[in-house]
Amino acid sequence: MDSTSNVRAQTFITATGGTVTCCGDYKIHTFTSPGTFCVSSISSKSSDNVVSYLVIAGGGGAASGSCSEGGGGAGAGGFREYKNSCDTYTASPLNGNPGGTAVTITTTSYPITVGGGGAGGGGPSPAGPAECGSQGSNSVFSTITSAGGGNGGQGNFTPNPFSGGSGGSGGGGGSYGGGPGSGNTPPVSPPQGQNGGTGGPGGPGYAGAGGGGATSVGGNGTSTTGGGGGSGATSSINGTPTARAGGGGGGTHPAGNGGAAGPGGGGAGGQGVAGTAGTVNTGGAGGGAGGSSTNFGGSGGSGIVIIRYKYQ
Repeated sequence: MDSTSNVRAQTFITATGGTVTCCGDYKIHTFTSPGTFCVSSISSKSSDNVVSYLVIAGGGGAASGSCSEGGGGAGAGGFREYKNSCDTYTASPLNGNPGGTAVTITTTSYPITVGGGGAGGGGPSPAGPAECGSQGSNSVFSTITSAGGGNGGQGNFTPNPFSGGSGGSGGGGGSYGGGPGSGNTPPVSPPQGQNGGTGGPGGPGYAGAGGGGATSVGGNGTSTTGGGGGSGATSSINGTPTARAGGGGGGTHPAGNGGAAGPGGGGAGGQGVAGTAGTVNTGGAGGGAGGSSTNFGGSGGSGIVIIRYKYQ
């Protein structure tokens, strides 16, 4: 008998769900909306059943200003990535291998949640929480949950400025010294996001702070300029280097300068106008508005889930 007759050929993962592309020996499933990752067979090599993944939540909605003040930019959606040790792509600085949470798949169906971006705050009502925007929604794959980005804090002299909300990344505080929202809430390792900045001290720009991004904190507002949004993180998990999860810039009075958008899909702060929305499917946060509570803060961008594995 031929001595090789009992040697079995290696098998690989077979799965469906999302938009499927290939990059060399790897298959990539991209979910830009909720769906199901259905695994019908797994690899005979156990190490190949540890998938690479990127799970980004929805970015936060930014704040408006009260009267002439500037609202804080929102925080980016939580950014969580894990790269299989044998995979070949260039991961972000937030790669959780080693030390993070691995996902070893089995032959089952995995519901995928892609978080939506938070709504921007504003409207004709008196200064209050409604002007602060809302937190983004979580994204989920298996045991991995990325937290939605924190909302921005409304600029308000009387009685007090509003602080940014907490989340994957924290929102920036409103003008007159609104405090920063906390990122990496709830805490995971590596951190899924950074803190927002502190709002500026007052006129002439009445500037809000920037929201946190995946890799850097949001900038503080000054007397003239809104804080810039924190930077996102760049990963090539989909075969192309792509920056995601940037924070939103702070808004200002027309006499000020709106805060810069955080690289990675964040929205810019408005200079006496509405804030810019975060980019869809990046987890980028909305930019703060300024000049009036009727100028709405930018809404957050929706999140994304990407799963990658060896298929041949």
